[in-house]
Amino acid sequence: MESAIDTHLQCPRTLSRRAGEDYRPPFPVWVARAGEDVTAVVMGYFGVQYRGEEHREEAFAGLRHLVDDFGRPDGPGAWDTTHHRDAAGYDNLIAVGYWRDPETYGRWLARPEIAAWWDADERRTGDLGFFREIVSPRADQFETLYPFTDRLPGVGGVMDGVSDEIEEHAYWGSMRDRIPLSQTDRMRPEGGLSATGDPALGGRVVVRGHDNIALIRSGQDWSEADPEEHALYETEVEPALREAMDFLRDRGQRLGCYSNRYVRYVDLDGRPLDKTYAISHWRSLDKLEQWAETHPSHLRVFVAFVSLARRFPTLRLYHEVSVFDASEQYYEYVNCHPATGLLRDAEAPHEVPPGVTPAS
Repeated sequence: MESAIDTHLQCPRTLSRRAGEDYRPPFPVWVARAGEDVTAVVMGYFGVQYRGEEHREEAFAGLRHLVDDFGRPDGPGAWDTTHHRDAAGYDNLIAVGYWRDPETYGRWLARPEIAAWWDADERRTGDLGFFREIVSPRADQFETLYPFTDRLPGVGGVMDGVSDEIEEHAYWGSMRDRIPLSQTDRMRPEGGLSATGDPALGGRVVVRGHDNIALIRSGQDWSEADPEEHALYETEVEPALREAMDFLRDRGQRLGCYSNRYVRYVDLDGRPLDKTYAISHWRSLDKLEQWAETHPSHLRVFVAFVSLARRFPTLRLYHEVSVFDASEQYYEYVNCHPATGLLRDAEAPHEVPPGVTPAS
């Protein structure tokens, strides 16, 4: 058994762990490991937004375009595609890409055909909206957790392997304890969200993030379930999960949740797959922890998953949590409705800060 924090990221603690030194977890889990050459990663969420079935095929053509761009030189090392319907009734397709380093992402983004497509006037007209939410945590700013060691989803897809069994899990606060930066930093938020352009008027709007926004991707995969397990998941667990996710989507703002999307994997023709995850942006790790530890909506889900774990051996659950410097975030919304993503909580429009680009 070892620490979730890799040896090259360990340092003398000035802040204590939530668990005592003699704590031993009740079951095994693992985290993704990367070599010392990985100093930061890039997580890119590229979206197409539409409303009405008459625009569905055009929207999926847009999604396929995004995935085709992933296949160009310097594209992401891992990616997936999802669908969800938001609180305003719009359908959203998202292609999520992970890069092992910001330099490779920067070269990909700078390719003329990619930059020109995003900058084209056509993105600001027509019946579709487009968005890109790009974040780049350092190696000491993110953590992962898997109860399996193969076919790691999300950021695990660009890592080098897995740890031995880890110590920091199965107690409240273990999420924070797995983030290397938590050894010396409480990761408190500073400032707020600001926007360039007016979300209410549409067009192209850029949102500037603040230090220590937290992002969690929490996933569920029941694709290998037998028919009995499949029915068990969809009748006993998924409804509680959806209720919690809808609560955060619709009422999470007062809790510090900037955006919550409960998405389902789809193929490039729109067929749903038996995999889901939540993409949730929070003002801070503190706010995320408070909801997870104390709010009834999350506790109901937690109890449902714990009670099901031994009855459902094929269910694959996982998560990844990151925090970011303000300079390592870029959120752009083109022709999207004003409650899309982080637009909802952005402050009054300001001028674009010098030096802010999609690669920053």
